[in-house]
Amino acid sequence: MAQFALRRSHIIAAASLTALLASCAHSPQPPAPSQPPVTSPSPETGPISYESSGHADIDAWRKDFSARALAAGHDRAVVKSVLTGISPLELWLGSTFQPAQTGIEDQAEFAKPIWDYLRVPMSNSRISTGQARLAENPALFDALEAAYNVDREAIVAIWGMETSFGAIKGNYDGPNVLANMAVEGRRKGLAESELLSLMKILEKGDAQRDDLKAGWAGAMGHTQFMPSTYIAFAQDFDGDGLKDIWNSEADALASAANYLSSSGYALHQPWGIEVLAPTGFDYSLADGNERRMESWMQAGLVPAAGGAFNTNGANYAELWLPAGAEGPKYLLFNNFKVFKTYNNADSYAFAVGLSGDAMGGRMGPVAAWPTHLHPLTVSEIKTLQAALNAKGFDAGVVDGIPGRKTKGALQAFQKSQGLVADGYPTREALAMVTGSGSVGVAVSPGTN
Repeated sequence: MAQFALRRSHIIAAASLTALLASCAHSPQPPAPSQPPVTSPSPETGPISYESSGHADIDAWRKDFSARALAAGHDRAVVKSVLTGISPLELWLGSTFQPAQTGIEDQAEFAKPIWDYLRVPMSNSRISTGQARLAENPALFDALEAAYNVDREAIVAIWGMETSFGAIKGNYDGPNVLANMAVEGRRKGLAESELLSLMKILEKGDAQRDDLKAGWAGAMGHTQFMPSTYIAFAQDFDGDGLKDIWNSEADALASAANYLSSSGYALHQPWGIEVLAPTGFDYSLADGNERRMESWMQAGLVPAAGGAFNTNGANYAELWLPAGAEGPKYLLFNNFKVFKTYNNADSYAFAVGLSGDAMGGRMGPVAAWPTHLHPLTVSEIKTLQAALNAKGFDAGVVDGIPGRKTKGALQAFQKSQGLVADGYPTREALAMVTGSGSVGVAVSPGTN
């Protein structure tokens, strides 16, 4: 009985405790202490502040351009990253700056005789290195040809011409170069447009800010793309999510191939064929106009290498005399014009074509260069242009560039004087035009 009473008291105690706990569970609890609300920092607005470059013109330009970039809708952080750290470059804004340092006189395409210009692109070192690069990765070049329908020799020749196969890509900060160009003023519109393109590249995530290394004029990477060209044609050929023309050879070469393909390159068609002309040939036909291959054959032109013409379907060509009637002569096809979309100088496109052929085992030219002639300097070209214009032969703008219009005007003058109308601007030709001499060629040279 006593044991039963003890057990009963334990049961009653347990029940009371349970009821007490249940009562506590339903009792109102004191509120938890309130936490302060979490607030995010307000986004920056208004003009971006930059540390001074120490150059008043740069600072003023940057303040204005930064505001215009923001107003155009560019990402604030990107604008700031592109324009932070801008500083004057001696090349563009230094105390010893001379316009000629970045002018026609300093561009080898215009300042050197063609045979001197070709010494580097046709050197044993350039050709053997190009051949080695082709042999190192045939699978890559197979894939590039299949994807873009551009001959591998053309791709590697462009690579060699632009950066010597990546050895000389330029180590300037791209935004800084373009900013200096804008402040210097002669190409302000171009420079500012390219800076906006750089911002788009970063906004799309195609490259990182630190990647944007460039040459002295803002061209970037293995194959020297301007930012706007990058946006239009750059490729991610290695599939890593970046269009890395600075560090990925696959991306850079695919980008160049895409550019050439988009410009109209035709796979396996020639860029040019060296020809021989018969005695008495009318060199005024080298007038920049394309004619059917049948017409050139009827005029007596034959391949300098012998045999028949093989153009793989290219039916139209123009006759070009890179060193006048006494030097090598070429029929030029559409692929030559495609090379000129990369650099509009005839000598550049010629070097691409010749060096690409040599890397593929086809050396040229066959004919010798007439190194006894005296091609004109840039300043002498300007004198020639002015003199031709004064005599009524339209040479166009007096700019020192011996382009097709200048050569056409000289041809017209030569023809009016009964001379060989090859349009090649030599000191002898200049003397004839200005009346300071009587040197001339009255009869056409024989076949060569």
